[in-house]
Amino acid sequence: MATSVAKNEQPSLNGIICEPQTKKLTDLPTELLEHILCSPVLKHVDICNVSCGCKRLHDVCHGRGKVWEHQYKLRWPRLQRFYRQNESCDWLREYKTRHRVGIQIRRTVESISKRFFTEVVLGDSFAEIESLGMPEHFCEDELLFILNSNKRKSLTLKYYAKKILYFLRQQNILRSLKSFLEQSAGQQSALEGAVLVDQYCNPLADVTLEGISAQIDEIAEKVKKMLRIKNPSHPSLRVANGDCVIEDYELQRQLLGALNSVLYEQLQYKGNECDYYNPLNSYIHQVLLRRTGIPISLSVLYMTLARKLGIQLEPVNFPNHFLLRWCQKQRGSEDIYDFVYIDAFGKGKQLKAKECEYLIGHQVTADYYSAISTTEVLLRMVGNLLNIGKRGEGNEKSYQLLRDSLDLYLTINPDNVQYLLLQARLYFHLGIWPEKVLDILQHIQALDPSQHGAVGYLVQHTLEHIQHKKHPVTPEVKRRSAPEHLEVQYSVGLIMKHKRSGYNCVIYGWDPKCTMSQEWITTMRVHQLSNGANQPFYNVLVQDGTCRYAAQENLEPHSAPLEIGHPEVGRYFSEFTETHYVANEELQTRYPEDMGETLGTVRALYDRMAPAPGSQDEGPAADQNSHRATSM
Repeated sequence: MATSVAKNEQPSLNGIICEPQTKKLTDLPTELLEHILCSPVLKHVDICNVSCGCKRLHDVCHGRGKVWEHQYKLRWPRLQRFYRQNESCDWLREYKTRHRVGIQIRRTVESISKRFFTEVVLGDSFAEIESLGMPEHFCEDELLFILNSNKRKSLTLKYYAKKILYFLRQQNILRSLKSFLEQSAGQQSALEGAVLVDQYCNPLADVTLEGISAQIDEIAEKVKKMLRIKNPSHPSLRVANGDCVIEDYELQRQLLGALNSVLYEQLQYKGNECDYYNPLNSYIHQVLLRRTGIPISLSVLYMTLARKLGIQLEPVNFPNHFLLRWCQKQRGSEDIYDFVYIDAFGKGKQLKAKECEYLIGHQVTADYYSAISTTEVLLRMVGNLLNIGKRGEGNEKSYQLLRDSLDLYLTINPDNVQYLLLQARLYFHLGIWPEKVLDILQHIQALDPSQHGAVGYLVQHTLEHIQHKKHPVTPEVKRRSAPEHLEVQYSVGLIMKHKRSGYNCVIYGWDPKCTMSQEWITTMRVHQLSNGANQPFYNVLVQDGTCRYAAQENLEPHSAPLEIGHPEVGRYFSEFTETHYVANEELQTRYPEDMGETLGTVRALYDRMAPAPGSQDEGPAADQNSHRATSM
């Protein structure tokens, strides 16, 4: 009778039954174990648990191995650009550091709302982020992680994360600008300076020198293509951009003709005469995007293109209309009649010296036809932004532009007393950085003792402000149940529509009666309302980005609630819930009974309503806004 062999047993050659050898996970080759442990379903906690299982798995999960490299790059993909390919790195240590930075950044951002809710500008809070002493790219990555999380949740966290990211990036750009200014005049590029100005005023935009240069290279290639049709043997066609200098006048003329044809006819670049004082005209990435600008920004573009193609043009600080000059004689001449002057704002028109005066309507001295340095070009560019900021309407946007342009100007020219005094007054007006205001005033006094009157006034009131900050005022609490508030119909967080102007808005505060000045009441014709000033008024954030003060009789709940795209929404609200905004802790502290009222109103209005897709009723905001608000 044949001997039966168990299913899991194997007969040996001599007929003796032997047990099979059991294979364990740890017997697998290291490469295969690493492949298994790099599965996307495993998180860092799983890897920590696995590495504690035995020495073999602990060795496979060592800090410099593929497992922790995979975990690091899987969780924080944006940080890969900071490492070279195949770079040997202690990935476990990097993971721990980045994880710790994330926790500290989040705690700091969460604490800011409680301490700076009433501040118009976050002044002193940014120093806390810098004092963490953590790698900047880790801090920025965590802030971006917060900003890119669920769109309609954590609005307050995102609001302050965005402001901190704005500040941190600006500090990096200022350091780059200072390094740029330390270069010799021959090394400085007007394009690089213009990009730094653009980056500082738009730190959250994706603006890089490489990206801008690539776009300009594309235009230069179009010019070469045009030039190849007119003169196939032109020397600029045989070399890379910027590698040759064309000396022959006729060849230069051909090249500039092709440049004008491509830039102004083919690509339709033009001076922005209709919206001249729009700050976008000064930002080089916007000039390339919108194909319009002001004389100085178009001149920087034109001069950069000409230099790439082999022609050395020089910037001219002509009053009220920036120009370029093109030498017609021996290089080095300073005779103003040896140059042709190019108006980049006027489609590259070429002018003689005296024809330039027709642009501004009066005569000027020969000094105004001289070439200027790259630093002077930047001062002129930033000066334009400063003037636009000073012309602003006194809202947060214009204040931000004024602060940014003052920072830039005083980085380039730190001893300008006029702008130092303006900066001190601006900080004092906004109630920020009082200690820095005192430092600025001390510097002004050292530079120009004749300013002692203005300096003394600001010093006295700044010291009072510092003392006042040591004793903060308890915020006013408004309860709906109070007898004087019984006429208040609406509550914070409700999405409303203005009956007259048609704009959409969200309520973030209210008063039982109008609290504005008599002058404002008269100007806004409040007496023409049926209930006049003796009715509840609401602070509202409007879809167009303004803040207004609206009378109760002019507001009604929106029939189809929608998100309000206002930059300050996160300051007051933590979440949008399809029907209303949820007040954050700070706003709920000031209006403790409003959240219940808002929920009751929402249930009554919207719970039984069928969804109405595409019914976003967004009317134009017909009213102009004042500093606090403009429309009833």
